[in-house]
Amino acid sequence: MKLLDERIWALMKRHWQQTLTYWSVFFSFGLCIAFLGPTILDLRCQTHSTLQQITWVFFSQQFFLLVGSGLGGLFKKTLLSSLLALFSCTLIISLVFAFIPLCHHIALLAVAMALAGNAMGVIDTIANLQLVNLYQKDSAIFLQALHFFIGLGALVSPLVADPFLAEDCCVLGANWTANSSSSSDLQHLRSSMAGHGSALRNISQYPLYTEGVVITRVSYAFWIMALINLPVPAAVLTLMYHERLLPCSSNSPRLLDRNSLSSSSPAGDSSQGHGSLFVCCNLAKLRGRPATFFILHALGGAILFITDGIIGSYAGFVYTYAVSPPLLMGHKTAGCLDSIFWASITAGRLAFIYLSYRYTAPRLLSFSLVGVILVQCLLLIFYTSCVFLFIGTCVLGLCISSVFPSMLAFTEDILDYKGCATTVLVTSASTGEMVLQVLVGSVIHSQGSYAFLLCCTISSFIGVCLFLLFLYVQHVHRKCHTDSSINTAMEEKPKTGES
Repeated sequence: MKLLDERIWALMKRHWQQTLTYWSVFFSFGLCIAFLGPTILDLRCQTHSTLQQITWVFFSQQFFLLVGSGLGGLFKKTLLSSLLALFSCTLIISLVFAFIPLCHHIALLAVAMALAGNAMGVIDTIANLQLVNLYQKDSAIFLQALHFFIGLGALVSPLVADPFLAEDCCVLGANWTANSSSSSDLQHLRSSMAGHGSALRNISQYPLYTEGVVITRVSYAFWIMALINLPVPAAVLTLMYHERLLPCSSNSPRLLDRNSLSSSSPAGDSSQGHGSLFVCCNLAKLRGRPATFFILHALGGAILFITDGIIGSYAGFVYTYAVSPPLLMGHKTAGCLDSIFWASITAGRLAFIYLSYRYTAPRLLSFSLVGVILVQCLLLIFYTSCVFLFIGTCVLGLCISSVFPSMLAFTEDILDYKGCATTVLVTSASTGEMVLQVLVGSVIHSQGSYAFLLCCTISSFIGVCLFLLFLYVQHVHRKCHTDSSINTAMEEKPKTGES
């Protein structure tokens, strides 16, 4: 056990600069993904738009995040292109933060969020790819830490924004004193819009003006976040300098020339196959692959489609569920549920850094997915208990937090880092987060708030069934791979004897 400890630390020391850079890039990702929900009402005032119009900004960010995830693999061909893409995307995020206060029209804000979403998608794919290629067999621990930094960024962003949010109506109309929305009404709307605006229902009772004097101070929050994010592109630029990828770089040996690229596998294998979804569909590269190779990609993507969809749906609709019958929780109390959920996910990823070192990915995934089902079933049973909703939210966040990094490390390990697993899995997760949330929102709108827990529970059962099928297929795949290796060795023996 001590030997493994030393080996992990040795790997970390060898690749510390690359690792810390990729972790900081994911902090930038988290910072960008969490700011829109709390600030959306102030942005509505800034752009003089209605709530229905401002929700298209959520769609713009989510859609282009999905597009960026699919295109991110295009920059994987060389280290220069990967780092250049990361530098550009993190810088774009800072520029978008700085530019948002200047967007006084809804179309300009939607374009800005589309740019930010695309940058986030590229970051998501490239950072995962680079870390998997760097550590390969030992990547599970470092992937858990990578995804912890998303949660850290997502926690920092609302904390920065909170002091600058308008307490009352931020557009003063002609008769604002008589009809303006109260502070509690605005808090209710902010919490309802936490899930990318898809939980908006019955909002006509809140008088929100589109014309008048804007009195919001949210601009300061965006400028502060732009400054907080600036060290991230600087860190990527520093790594490029040490890798001798800049014209002004010194003649010192490159980091990846001094050290082996991977802890377990040859570097040459790691670059094969990875790319964008379009490169993955190259028939020449897919020819001769067994059927299990494609099934593993599909099942891995489907599992993350479900689990990331559950995360998005739960974060988006737990507030709506809490303030609706039979719970009828207070707006301020219910507003804490979303923060507790994301804090639990962040804490869970921190804890799973150690657990990934002690236990294998299949065990962690089994524990996590079974835990998710148990929590969902208990939430259905105790659906009238406000206390258990808080407990269940906390435990659900802890259980589901490690599924993405563990699934990514496990799938890449099965495929010997030669498939398109990272690109497929990242894109599937982004798709699930967007699509499943819309579907759950539609069901809640037609069937009532109780359907929220039912949808999440059904999704959890589907996820576990897909994982069991995944375990069976990976067993068949490894058996076929072993048999083909033995046959190849037997064919080579007579040739060696003849020579």
